[in-house]
Amino acid sequence: MSRIETLEAINRHSRMRFNENDIGLHRRAVDMPPGAACAHGTARKGFARDDIDARDSDPHRRGSVAPSTSSANAAIRPAGVVSREVAVWRGATAEIVQITRKVRFEFEACLPTHLLIAAGCSKRTDGETVVDGLPPSRMRTATGKLIFVPAGQRLRGWSDPASLERWFCFFLDPSGPLLDPRLGFSAQELKPRLFFEDAEIWASCVRLASLVNLPGMYTRLYADALIAVLAHQLVRLQLGVEPARLEPVGGLAGWQRRRVVDYIEARLAEPISLGELAGLVRLSPFHFARAFKRSFGTPPHRYHVERRIDRAKALLSNQALNITDIASRVGYSETGAFGSAFRRITGRTPTSYRRSLE
Repeated sequence: MSRIETLEAINRHSRMRFNENDIGLHRRAVDMPPGAACAHGTARKGFARDDIDARDSDPHRRGSVAPSTSSANAAIRPAGVVSREVAVWRGATAEIVQITRKVRFEFEACLPTHLLIAAGCSKRTDGETVVDGLPPSRMRTATGKLIFVPAGQRLRGWSDPASLERWFCFFLDPSGPLLDPRLGFSAQELKPRLFFEDAEIWASCVRLASLVNLPGMYTRLYADALIAVLAHQLVRLQLGVEPARLEPVGGLAGWQRRRVVDYIEARLAEPISLGELAGLVRLSPFHFARAFKRSFGTPPHRYHVERRIDRAKALLSNQALNITDIASRVGYSETGAFGSAFRRITGRTPTSYRRSLE
């Protein structure tokens, strides 16, 4: 398998003020009502899109967005098991979907847009994923895999998560305004694909997902370029053209990435040494550190801290837990140290983040 970057290497910045050049972004934990579905351009309670859609008609208003694709007809049940971070650009919407409780959940989507999903962290004890036209899959560890569902086709399934699953979803308009008509993207009869690997597409997903929490003109322009690149790569995949090598060999192999991710996820609250991780994949600490950063885009220690904070954000949705309890559950013996780490990663305090979920 070609070496690919990993979507977990995203440096998140939760900056919530915008000017007229900023991307549209609304960020909070949401409960997905059973059977949630609606047409594009209307309010979508439960999809963290209410405030965005109310302003779609005026892209020049402060904090507004231009009309774009949507996650209408996508649902996760039961309510209260998922939080989402959303960014809307011309021709595409990106969502970071975080499962917040280890309980069985169901998912379903049938969209007017193409849906591309990258599994940042996905491990289940049981479950099934079905895409129209393909055999069902009961794959248990899907971390690092991709799913592509063409517009109008259905994705559905259920999962008993072994970890707090995290998915990166991209809703792509087949007739996006940024696409060169010569590409023929809207005319392509793209095939569905379930749990596949592609180095170029994965790398583009990494870069696009990293923009979800970054406002500004540069972000929007970069997102526009990446959306066009993704469209070209999906056509290339359809035509069976082999992807070009993106960069020199030197990252972790697929089995090494999965082993390290699973090990860290199972020990988020514990101290983990560099030598410990290097031993898992039979590398020296020096070579492991270099390979890890090439694959994940961040050093091992930083990745560990980011995953702790992701877990903390999920726990903060439970109002019964106080900040001290949450700090302890993610490996911080002192609340002050936890607060500093949380603010460094997210740009806000744990208390401020919890209030945003209400």
